[in-house]
Amino acid sequence: MKKFLSQIFQDEKGAFSSKRFVGIMCAISLCVTMYHNSFSTVDVAPAPALIQSVAALAFGALGLASADKIFTKKNSE
Repeated sequence: MKKFLSQIFQDEKGAFSSKRFVGIMCAISLCVTMYHNSFSTVDVAPAPALIQSVAALAFGALGLASADKIFTKKNSE
C-alpha cells in the first residue's frame, strides 16, 4: 500500500510530481468539503466561487500532469 501511494505522486521518470500532489490534494479536500456539507446541520456552505476555483485547480493540475506524460512520450520516440 505504501509503495502504491508513493507511485501515485511520481511522474513517469520516478520523480516526485508537484502537479499530481496539488491536484490530488485539491480533489480530496473538495470531496471532504462536499461530504461534510451534505450532512451538516448548519446552513453555512462555502462560497460557490471557492468550490469552483478548487475544482478548476484540481482539474488543471491533473490535466497538466497528464499532458506532460502524453507529450513527453511523443518527443522521446
